[in-house]
Amino acid sequence: AQVAHAGHQHAERAAARDQVRTGRALADARARLLLDTLLDAAAGLRAELALPPATRTPADIVAPSAPATPGRPTSRGRAVDDPALLDDLLRLPHAHLLVDGYNVSKTGWPGLPLADQRRVLVDALARLAAHSGAEVTCCFDGADGHRAPVRERGVRVAFSSGEIADDLLRRLVAAEPPGRVLVVVTSDHEVVRDVEAAGAWAVPSAVLVTRLQRT
Repeated sequence: AQVAHAGHQHAERAAARDQVRTGRALADARARLLLDTLLDAAAGLRAELALPPATRTPADIVAPSAPATPGRPTSRGRAVDDPALLDDLLRLPHAHLLVDGYNVSKTGWPGLPLADQRRVLVDALARLAAHSGAEVTCCFDGADGHRAPVRERGVRVAFSSGEIADDLLRRLVAAEPPGRVLVVVTSDHEVVRDVEAAGAWAVPSAVLVTRLQRT
C-alpha cells in the first residue's frame, strides 16, 4: 500500500511539473511572437508608408469626448462589409485568421452535407493561406471526446471538445499575445462582441465566402 501511495504521489508531482512546463512554454511562445510581430509590423509599416517624424503628441489632438454611437456596424473602425478589409488585414505581419467553421460553411454552401461543407471550406482556406501567408485556423463543433487539431495544406482544423466552437474561438483569441493581428470570421453577434473586446478584428461570414470564391 505504501508503495502504491508513493507511486501515486510521484505521478501527481510529475503531472504538476508538466503543467508548469506547459504554462511556461505558452508564455514564452506568446512573448516571442509578440516581439516578432511588433518588430516586423513597425519596420514594414514605416517602409511602406514612408512615415515622416511625428510632429504632434497625443495631448495636441485630444478633444472632449463625444457620446458613443450605439449599434456601430464596424470592426475597430472599419466597416465590416468593406471588401478590402480582409485582404488588408491578412497582408499584415503574422496575421492569424480564425474561422467559425460551420457558421461560414452554412452561409456559403448550405445545400451540401456537413462533411462536404467542411471539405469545400478547408480547400478554399488552404488556397487563401497559400496566397496570403497568414496563419489560418478553422474551428468546427465536434463530437464527444478529445480530437487533436490537424493540419490540412496549411490550415489548422480544430474540433471543439466539451464546448462549442464559439468558446474554442474565444479561448484561441485569449491565448494570443496582445498586439498580434487576429481576424475572427463569424456572424455570431455574441462572438463578435467578445473577440472585438479582446482586441481582434471581426469579419462577417459572407465577406469571407465572397473572398474565397475569388481565390
